[in-house]
Amino acid sequence: MVTQHDEHRSLYLSYLEYCNEHDFDRMASFYTSTIKVDDAPMDPAAVTAQFSPLISAFPDWHWEMRHLVVDGNYIAVHFTVTGTHQGAFQGVEATGRRVTISEFTLYHLEDGKFAEVWDYTDMDALMRQIGQREAPLTAPAGEAGTADS
Repeated sequence: MVTQHDEHRSLYLSYLEYCNEHDFDRMASFYTSTIKVDDAPMDPAAVTAQFSPLISAFPDWHWEMRHLVVDGNYIAVHFTVTGTHQGAFQGVEATGRRVTISEFTLYHLEDGKFAEVWDYTDMDALMRQIGQREAPLTAPAGEAGTADS
């Protein structure tokens, strides 16, 4: 007997396959007609359009699922994301550097589609790895816990 947990896991694995193929049309087919991304309502095409600059700069961008947890109509995923910086990204010309970052995403499903998504991608780590920013090892005194630390 296939459980809801199994169905949600299978749905997500199919979605991840299209993500790693950079198939934006197929990715969009997993979204509700209006999907909330970090609480902002968006059209599915606008969501997938956000991936375009990233894929242009890192054509081998790949999400490797490390953990997947299904809880009712929620799916939480922890990824290791890799790619090679082969094009301009956020003002940084191609460096040829290989990057590895962490990503955490929480999805809320409605009628078998992603209706809400909350995502944290460690873009600061990505920018450091392509040489854009130097990060201090520790926060300066008095700044621990601030938005800038």
